[in-house]
Amino acid sequence: MSVFRVALSGDFRKTDGSPTFPDFDLAPLMQAKHVEAVFLDNASPLEAEQLEDFDALILLAHRFDATSVPKSGRLAVIARFGVGYDTVDVPACTANDIALVITPDGVRRPVAVSIITFILALTGKLMVKDRLARSGPPGFAARGEHMGVGLVGKVLGSLGVGNIGAEMFRLAKPFDMNFIAHDPFADRKVAAELGIELVSLEELFRRSDILCVNCPLTPETHHIVNAERLALMKPTAYFINTARGPIVDQKALTRVLQERRIAGAGLDVFEVEPTDPDDPLLKLDNIIAAPHALCWTDQCFAGNGAADVRAVLDVMMGQVPRGVVNREVLERQGFKAKLAGFAKRFG
Repeated sequence: MSVFRVALSGDFRKTDGSPTFPDFDLAPLMQAKHVEAVFLDNASPLEAEQLEDFDALILLAHRFDATSVPKSGRLAVIARFGVGYDTVDVPACTANDIALVITPDGVRRPVAVSIITFILALTGKLMVKDRLARSGPPGFAARGEHMGVGLVGKVLGSLGVGNIGAEMFRLAKPFDMNFIAHDPFADRKVAAELGIELVSLEELFRRSDILCVNCPLTPETHHIVNAERLALMKPTAYFINTARGPIVDQKALTRVLQERRIAGAGLDVFEVEPTDPDDPLLKLDNIIAAPHALCWTDQCFAGNGAADVRAVLDVMMGQVPRGVVNREVLERQGFKAKLAGFAKRFG
Protein backbone atom coordinates (compact mmCIF):
# COMPACT_ATOMS: atom_id res chain seq x y z
CA MET A 1 0.00 0.00 0.00
CA SER A 2 1.30 3.51 -0.82
CA VAL A 3 2.14 6.13 1.78
CA PHE A 4 0.11 9.21 2.69
CA ARG A 5 2.67 12.03 2.83
CA VAL A 6 2.16 15.00 5.14
CA ALA A 7 4.27 18.17 5.03
CA LEU A 8 4.71 20.48 8.02
CA SER A 9 5.81 24.05 7.33
CA GLY A 10 9.37 24.71 8.41
CA ASP A 11 8.40 27.21 11.11
CA PHE A 12 7.20 24.32 13.29
CA ARG A 13 10.91 23.72 14.05
CA LYS A 14 13.59 25.98 15.48
CA THR A 15 16.96 26.34 13.78
CA ASP A 16 18.38 23.69 16.11
CA GLY A 17 15.70 21.22 15.03
CA SER A 18 13.72 21.34 18.27
CA PRO A 19 9.95 21.92 18.10
CA THR A 20 8.78 25.52 18.08
CA PHE A 21 5.75 24.56 20.14
CA PRO A 22 6.31 21.39 22.20
CA ASP A 23 2.62 21.29 23.19
CA PHE A 24 1.77 20.36 19.59
CA ASP A 25 1.80 16.57 20.02
CA LEU A 26 2.87 15.04 16.72
CA ALA A 27 2.86 11.48 18.03
CA PRO A 28 -0.62 10.61 16.67
CA LEU A 29 0.55 11.68 13.22
CA MET A 30 4.02 10.13 13.33
CA GLN A 31 2.66 6.83 14.66
CA ALA A 32 -0.29 6.54 12.26
CA LYS A 33 -0.11 3.66 9.80
CA HIS A 34 0.81 4.51 6.20
CA VAL A 35 1.72 8.10 7.11
CA GLU A 36 5.03 9.79 6.39
CA ALA A 37 5.43 13.25 7.93
CA VAL A 38 8.20 15.59 6.77
CA PHE A 39 9.26 19.08 7.89
CA LEU A 40 9.78 21.48 5.01
CA ASP A 41 12.59 23.98 4.72
CA ASN A 42 11.65 27.51 5.74
CA ALA A 43 10.11 29.51 2.91
CA SER A 44 7.36 32.12 2.85
CA PRO A 45 5.50 31.91 0.63
CA LEU A 46 5.95 28.17 0.35
CA GLU A 47 7.40 27.04 -2.97
CA ALA A 48 5.47 24.70 -5.24
CA GLU A 49 8.50 22.44 -5.64
CA GLN A 50 8.50 21.75 -1.90
CA LEU A 51 4.98 20.33 -2.06
CA GLU A 52 5.00 18.27 -5.26
CA ASP A 53 4.96 14.88 -3.53
CA PHE A 54 2.65 15.58 -0.60
CA ASP A 55 -1.00 14.79 0.03
CA ALA A 56 -1.46 17.17 2.98
CA LEU A 57 0.11 20.25 4.52
CA ILE A 58 -0.05 21.42 8.12
CA LEU A 59 0.66 25.14 7.95
CA LEU A 60 1.79 27.48 10.73
CA ALA A 61 2.64 31.09 9.77
CA HIS A 62 4.21 30.75 6.33
CA ARG A 63 2.20 32.06 3.40
CA PHE A 64 0.60 29.83 0.77
CA ASP A 65 -0.26 31.71 -2.42
CA ALA A 66 -0.95 30.86 -6.04
CA THR A 67 2.76 30.24 -6.67
CA SER A 68 2.78 27.64 -3.89
CA VAL A 69 0.35 25.26 -5.63
CA PRO A 70 2.23 22.12 -6.75
CA LYS A 71 1.84 21.12 -10.40
CA SER A 72 1.36 17.46 -9.52
CA GLY A 73 -2.21 18.10 -8.33
CA ARG A 74 -1.60 15.67 -5.48
CA LEU A 75 -2.10 18.08 -2.54
CA ALA A 76 -5.61 17.63 -1.13
CA VAL A 77 -5.74 19.53 2.16
CA ILE A 78 -4.07 22.43 3.95
CA ALA A 79 -4.65 22.31 7.71
CA ARG A 80 -3.99 25.81 9.06
CA PHE A 81 -2.74 25.98 12.66
CA GLY A 82 -5.33 28.45 14.00
CA VAL A 83 -8.42 30.17 12.64
CA GLY A 84 -6.96 33.05 10.63
CA TYR A 85 -6.43 32.27 6.98
CA ASP A 86 -5.46 35.63 5.47
CA THR A 87 -2.03 34.07 4.75
CA VAL A 88 -3.62 31.53 2.39
CA ASP A 89 -4.87 32.17 -1.14
CA VAL A 90 -8.30 30.57 -0.77
CA PRO A 91 -9.40 30.89 -4.45
CA ALA A 92 -6.15 29.23 -5.54
CA CYS A 93 -6.85 26.34 -3.16
CA THR A 94 -10.38 25.88 -4.46
CA ALA A 95 -9.34 26.09 -8.11
CA ASN A 96 -6.81 23.32 -7.49
CA ASP A 97 -9.13 21.02 -5.47
CA ILE A 98 -7.41 21.70 -2.16
CA ALA A 99 -9.52 21.96 1.00
CA LEU A 100 -8.45 24.65 3.47
CA VAL A 101 -9.15 23.65 7.07
CA ILE A 102 -8.90 25.80 10.21
CA THR A 103 -9.10 24.89 13.91
CA PRO A 104 -12.06 26.71 15.49
CA ASP A 105 -12.36 24.20 18.33
CA GLY A 106 -8.73 24.73 19.29
CA VAL A 107 -8.92 28.52 19.66
CA ARG A 108 -12.53 29.19 20.67
CA ARG A 109 -12.04 29.07 24.45
CA PRO A 110 -8.42 30.38 24.60
CA VAL A 111 -9.18 33.49 22.53
CA ALA A 112 -12.42 34.14 24.40
CA VAL A 113 -10.49 33.89 27.67
CA SER A 114 -7.92 36.38 26.35
CA ILE A 115 -10.74 38.85 25.63
CA ILE A 116 -12.06 38.45 29.16
CA THR A 117 -8.50 39.02 30.41
CA PHE A 118 -8.39 42.35 28.58
CA ILE A 119 -11.85 43.32 29.85
CA LEU A 120 -10.91 42.70 33.48
CA ALA A 121 -7.45 44.27 33.20
CA LEU A 122 -8.74 47.43 31.51
CA THR A 123 -11.77 48.04 33.72
CA GLY A 124 -9.85 47.11 36.87
CA LYS A 125 -6.97 49.45 35.92
CA LEU A 126 -4.63 46.52 36.48
CA MET A 127 -1.56 47.96 34.77
CA VAL A 128 -1.86 51.30 36.57
CA LYS A 129 -2.30 49.62 39.94
CA ASP A 130 0.67 47.36 39.28
CA ARG A 131 2.82 50.47 38.79
CA LEU A 132 1.37 52.08 41.93
CA ALA A 133 2.16 49.02 44.04
CA ARG A 134 5.77 49.07 42.85
CA SER A 135 6.27 52.75 43.75
CA GLY A 136 5.85 52.38 47.51
CA PRO A 137 4.00 54.87 49.76
CA PRO A 138 3.39 57.48 47.03
CA GLY A 139 1.71 54.83 44.90
CA PHE A 140 -0.50 53.62 47.70
CA ALA A 141 -1.44 57.22 48.49
CA ALA A 142 -2.52 57.76 44.87
CA ARG A 143 -4.64 54.62 44.49
CA GLY A 144 -7.92 56.48 45.09
CA GLU A 145 -7.29 58.46 41.90
CA HIS A 146 -7.46 55.31 39.77
CA MET A 147 -10.84 53.81 40.53
CA GLY A 148 -11.88 50.84 38.43
CA VAL A 149 -15.13 50.41 36.52
CA GLY A 150 -17.78 47.87 37.53
CA LEU A 151 -19.29 45.65 34.85
CA VAL A 152 -22.87 45.15 36.07
CA GLY A 153 -25.28 46.72 33.60
CA LYS A 154 -22.53 47.79 31.20
CA VAL A 155 -22.88 47.06 27.47
CA LEU A 156 -20.54 44.46 26.01
CA GLY A 157 -20.48 44.76 22.23
CA SER A 158 -18.98 42.48 19.62
CA LEU A 159 -18.17 43.02 15.98
CA GLY A 160 -18.97 39.46 14.95
CA VAL A 161 -20.81 36.60 16.67
CA GLY A 162 -19.05 33.58 15.29
CA ASN A 163 -17.26 30.83 17.12
CA ILE A 164 -15.12 33.07 19.35
CA GLY A 165 -17.62 35.89 19.76
CA ALA A 166 -20.31 33.53 21.00
CA GLU A 167 -17.87 31.93 23.45
CA MET A 168 -16.88 35.36 24.76
CA PHE A 169 -20.53 36.12 25.56
CA ARG A 170 -20.93 32.73 27.27
CA LEU A 171 -17.96 33.45 29.53
CA ALA A 172 -19.21 36.98 30.27
CA LYS A 173 -22.65 35.82 31.47
CA PRO A 174 -21.81 35.98 35.22
CA PHE A 175 -20.83 39.66 34.92
CA ASP A 176 -24.49 40.69 34.41
CA MET A 177 -23.76 42.87 31.40
CA ASN A 178 -26.02 43.71 28.47
CA PHE A 179 -24.96 42.09 25.20
CA ILE A 180 -25.11 43.64 21.72
CA ALA A 181 -23.45 42.66 18.45
CA HIS A 182 -23.28 43.39 14.76
CA ASP A 183 -22.90 40.48 12.36
CA PRO A 184 -24.78 40.20 9.05
CA PHE A 185 -24.13 36.45 9.12
CA ALA A 186 -25.12 35.85 12.74
CA ASP A 187 -27.02 32.73 13.70
CA ARG A 188 -30.10 34.42 15.16
CA LYS A 189 -30.99 31.36 17.20
CA VAL A 190 -27.59 31.39 18.91
CA ALA A 191 -27.85 35.15 19.47
CA ALA A 192 -31.28 34.73 21.07
CA GLU A 193 -30.07 31.88 23.30
CA LEU A 194 -27.18 34.02 24.55
CA GLY A 195 -29.30 37.12 25.05
CA ILE A 196 -27.50 39.12 22.37
CA GLU A 197 -29.31 42.04 20.75
CA LEU A 198 -28.27 42.32 17.09
CA VAL A 199 -27.78 45.95 16.09
CA SER A 200 -26.46 48.07 13.23
CA LEU A 201 -22.75 48.76 12.91
CA GLU A 202 -23.14 52.38 13.96
CA GLU A 203 -25.30 51.46 16.96
CA LEU A 204 -22.68 48.95 18.06
CA PHE A 205 -20.05 51.70 18.27
CA ARG A 206 -22.40 54.19 19.94
CA ARG A 207 -23.75 51.93 22.68
CA SER A 208 -20.85 49.68 23.65
CA ASP A 209 -19.04 50.30 26.92
CA ILE A 210 -16.59 47.60 25.85
CA LEU A 211 -16.31 46.89 22.13
CA CYS A 212 -14.53 43.72 20.98
CA VAL A 213 -13.51 42.70 17.47
CA ASN A 214 -14.45 39.08 16.73
CA CYS A 215 -14.61 38.90 12.94
CA PRO A 216 -12.19 37.54 10.33
CA LEU A 217 -10.02 39.76 8.16
CA THR A 218 -11.56 39.93 4.68
CA PRO A 219 -11.65 42.62 1.98
CA GLU A 220 -15.00 43.69 3.47
CA THR A 221 -13.70 43.99 7.05
CA HIS A 222 -10.37 45.67 6.24
CA HIS A 223 -10.41 48.99 8.17
CA ILE A 224 -14.07 48.50 9.07
CA VAL A 225 -13.01 50.08 12.37
CA ASN A 226 -12.10 53.55 11.10
CA ALA A 227 -11.97 57.15 12.29
CA GLU A 228 -15.64 57.78 11.54
CA ARG A 229 -16.84 54.80 13.59
CA LEU A 230 -14.39 55.30 16.43
CA ALA A 231 -15.74 58.85 16.75
CA LEU A 232 -19.11 57.35 17.69
CA MET A 233 -17.74 55.65 20.81
CA LYS A 234 -18.33 56.89 24.35
CA PRO A 235 -15.39 58.67 26.02
CA THR A 236 -15.66 56.06 28.80
CA ALA A 237 -15.59 53.08 26.42
CA TYR A 238 -12.86 50.51 25.94
CA PHE A 239 -11.83 48.91 22.63
CA ILE A 240 -10.41 45.38 22.36
CA ASN A 241 -8.96 43.63 19.30
CA THR A 242 -7.75 40.02 19.42
CA ALA A 243 -8.73 39.21 15.82
CA ARG A 244 -6.54 40.74 13.10
CA GLY A 245 -4.74 44.09 13.06
CA PRO A 246 -5.78 45.36 9.61
CA ILE A 247 -9.46 45.21 10.60
CA VAL A 248 -8.63 48.47 12.40
CA ASP A 249 -7.24 51.70 10.96
CA GLN A 250 -4.42 51.81 13.49
CA LYS A 251 -3.51 55.44 12.84
CA ALA A 252 -7.11 56.47 13.53
CA LEU A 253 -7.19 54.38 16.71
CA THR A 254 -3.90 55.93 17.85
CA ARG A 255 -5.30 59.44 17.44
CA VAL A 256 -8.45 58.58 19.38
CA LEU A 257 -6.40 57.15 22.24
CA GLN A 258 -3.90 60.01 22.21
CA GLU A 259 -6.73 62.52 22.48
CA ARG A 260 -8.43 60.47 25.23
CA ARG A 261 -11.64 60.25 23.21
CA ILE A 262 -12.07 56.70 24.53
CA ALA A 263 -10.90 55.32 27.86
CA GLY A 264 -8.41 52.78 26.57
CA ALA A 265 -7.71 49.70 24.49
CA GLY A 266 -6.51 46.11 24.76
CA LEU A 267 -4.63 45.06 21.63
CA ASP A 268 -3.22 41.65 20.81
CA VAL A 269 -2.93 42.35 17.07
CA PHE A 270 -1.55 45.19 14.96
CA GLU A 271 -1.55 46.35 11.36
CA VAL A 272 2.13 45.50 11.04
CA GLU A 273 3.63 42.62 13.01
CA PRO A 274 6.12 42.53 14.60
CA THR A 275 5.40 46.04 15.83
CA ASP A 276 7.85 48.92 15.52
CA PRO A 277 8.99 49.71 19.10
CA ASP A 278 8.84 53.41 18.18
CA ASP A 279 5.19 53.21 17.09
CA PRO A 280 3.38 56.05 18.88
CA LEU A 281 0.61 53.65 19.82
CA LEU A 282 3.02 51.78 22.07
CA LYS A 283 4.00 54.98 23.88
CA LEU A 284 0.49 55.41 25.29
CA ASP A 285 -0.38 54.59 28.89
CA ASN A 286 -4.04 53.86 28.17
CA ILE A 287 -3.46 50.65 26.23
CA ILE A 288 -2.50 47.11 27.16
CA ALA A 289 -0.59 45.36 24.39
CA ALA A 290 0.31 41.74 23.72
CA PRO A 291 2.40 40.34 20.81
CA HIS A 292 -0.38 38.40 19.03
CA ALA A 293 -0.01 35.75 21.69
CA LEU A 294 -2.39 36.45 24.58
CA CYS A 295 -4.32 33.26 23.83
CA TRP A 296 -1.13 31.20 23.53
CA THR A 297 -1.41 28.54 26.19
CA ASP A 298 -0.46 24.89 26.39
CA GLN A 299 -4.12 23.97 25.89
CA CYS A 300 -4.55 26.27 22.89
CA PHE A 301 -1.61 24.81 21.03
CA ALA A 302 -2.40 21.25 21.98
CA GLY A 303 -5.96 21.80 20.73
CA ASN A 304 -4.88 23.38 17.45
CA GLY A 305 -2.40 20.62 16.80
CA ALA A 306 -4.85 17.85 17.61
CA ALA A 307 -7.46 19.40 15.31
CA ASP A 308 -4.99 19.67 12.43
CA VAL A 309 -3.81 16.09 12.85
CA ARG A 310 -7.41 14.88 13.02
CA ALA A 311 -8.28 16.78 9.83
CA VAL A 312 -5.33 15.34 7.94
CA LEU A 313 -6.10 11.78 9.05
CA ASP A 314 -9.78 12.23 8.16
CA VAL A 315 -8.79 13.18 4.63
CA MET A 316 -6.47 10.18 4.44
CA MET A 317 -9.45 7.98 5.26
CA GLY A 318 -11.49 9.61 2.51
CA GLN A 319 -13.64 11.64 4.91
CA VAL A 320 -14.51 15.34 4.84
CA PRO A 321 -12.69 17.02 7.77
CA ARG A 322 -14.18 19.56 10.16
CA GLY A 323 -13.48 23.25 9.74
CA VAL A 324 -13.35 23.49 5.93
CA VAL A 325 -13.24 27.16 4.91
CA ASN A 326 -13.80 26.82 1.16
CA ARG A 327 -16.91 24.62 1.33
CA GLU A 328 -17.41 24.87 -2.43
CA VAL A 329 -14.36 22.64 -2.94
CA LEU A 330 -16.38 19.74 -1.49
CA GLU A 331 -18.54 19.74 -4.64
CA ARG A 332 -15.66 19.78 -7.09
CA GLN A 333 -15.08 16.52 -8.93
CA GLY A 334 -11.33 16.80 -8.53
CA PHE A 335 -11.52 16.96 -4.75
CA LYS A 336 -14.11 14.18 -4.62
CA ALA A 337 -11.78 12.03 -6.70
CA LYS A 338 -8.92 12.66 -4.27
CA LEU A 339 -11.07 11.62 -1.29
CA ALA A 340 -12.30 8.53 -3.13
CA GLY A 341 -8.73 7.57 -3.95
CA PHE A 342 -7.63 7.94 -0.34
CA ALA A 343 -10.63 5.91 0.88
CA LYS A 344 -9.76 3.10 -1.49
CA ARG A 345 -6.07 3.07 -0.46
CA PHE A 346 -6.29 3.74 3.26
CA GLY A 347 -9.93 3.48 4.36
